[in-house]
Amino acid sequence: MESQATYHQLLDALAWQVELGVDCAMAETPVNRYELPATETRSPAPMPAAAGADPARPGASPARAAAPVKQPEVDTVGIARAAASAAADLDALKAAMTAYDHCELKRGARNLVFSDGLPAARVMIVGEAPGRDEDREGRPFVGPAGQMLDRMFDAIGLGRANEAAPLYITNVMPWRPPQNRDPKPEEMAMMLPFLERHVALVDPDLIVLMGNIACVAGLGKRGITRLRGQWGQAFGKPALPMFHPAYLLRTPAAKREAWADLLSLQARLEGLG
Repeated sequence: MESQATYHQLLDALAWQVELGVDCAMAETPVNRYELPATETRSPAPMPAAAGADPARPGASPARAAAPVKQPEVDTVGIARAAASAAADLDALKAAMTAYDHCELKRGARNLVFSDGLPAARVMIVGEAPGRDEDREGRPFVGPAGQMLDRMFDAIGLGRANEAAPLYITNVMPWRPPQNRDPKPEEMAMMLPFLERHVALVDPDLIVLMGNIACVAGLGKRGITRLRGQWGQAFGKPALPMFHPAYLLRTPAAKREAWADLLSLQARLEGLG
């Protein structure tokens, strides 16, 4: 009778669980979810033998690791100087700059920005580096800054397409720096031989250094608000630092000083005959 009572008790308990919604038995024995599992003790894995160690000799010391081979440093400035010196004309210089692969700016730029205007010009303008518009078109000083520059020099009778009184325009850097940041000193150093050769091939009477970066490249100085309007020597030529047209667009009050510098340039040209 005891087993029969037990059977009915179990049957009633099962019916009660079904009524509560239990429809699946997960295990034959109950599981205590609050009980922590027993930690399994594992023996530590054997340490791998060092490279060069002799497994037959337990006390043998591992062989000394070979020192990494130091790669020779590339003389990026020397390579640039050799390539620039070998250029006999402007086309060869442009080809040498196009083939030069040691400046990282080249990898992020769309186009090499070489020059604009007429190489026979008496005045050579050296700008800083291409911006977005220049990078897209492959010419220096286009877009709003280029339009400002054209208006400035038109006022004294000079222009990049004016055969009677032409301008010739280039930049310190032929490739656009990311986000229009200033070129790094090492980037400028490796491109300086190309700029020096550029000036030598064009052989202008006067140079205009537009902005701080051009002053650093040509004069070894920066501080355009202090340098502007003061004649100096850059690449063996008389050079006049001036405000960059982009700065004049942001600071219209500085146009007065820019006009004085243009008049100084005009007087210097007339004095040379």
